[in-house]
Amino acid sequence: MDGMAHSYDHPGELAAAHPIRLLAVRDTPLSVDEVFGAVGDAAAGGTALFVGTVRNHDGGAEVGALGYSAHPTAEAELRRVAEKVVADFPVRALAAVHRVGDLAIGDLAVVVAVSCPHRAEAFAACRRLIDDLKREVPIWKHQSFADGTEEWVGA
Repeated sequence: MDGMAHSYDHPGELAAAHPIRLLAVRDTPLSVDEVFGAVGDAAAGGTALFVGTVRNHDGGAEVGALGYSAHPTAEAELRRVAEKVVADFPVRALAAVHRVGDLAIGDLAVVVAVSCPHRAEAFAACRRLIDDLKREVPIWKHQSFADGTEEWVGA
């Protein structure tokens, strides 16, 4: 070797410089494997993954149909949320994808993952990411219930 440090001399070093690996709001089915694969990092000792699925009930009422819609700024707001998480935690890699459009019961609605040096940090960062995404990113859920009533959530 020539004595110069190269990116491959310290696994994960380059990844830490650019920890936001995947952010998307899309109308196609989500892949846990894609999101999990995006946060792989040799320097991370812990990876936390959250998968949000469409359930068949809400507040005691049977859900018949569900759809998500997003404001045009949703991806930019998702990036802002991700950048806050990266600033507050020792994130090695982060990924978040939210689905829009009509979804069926059991479909994946959101998948987020965070890799950090240790598991406690990964869990905390992942929780912050999903909580802030749900609270701050302009994505709205429209539920149609079996009794014919409807509800917008987050609007």
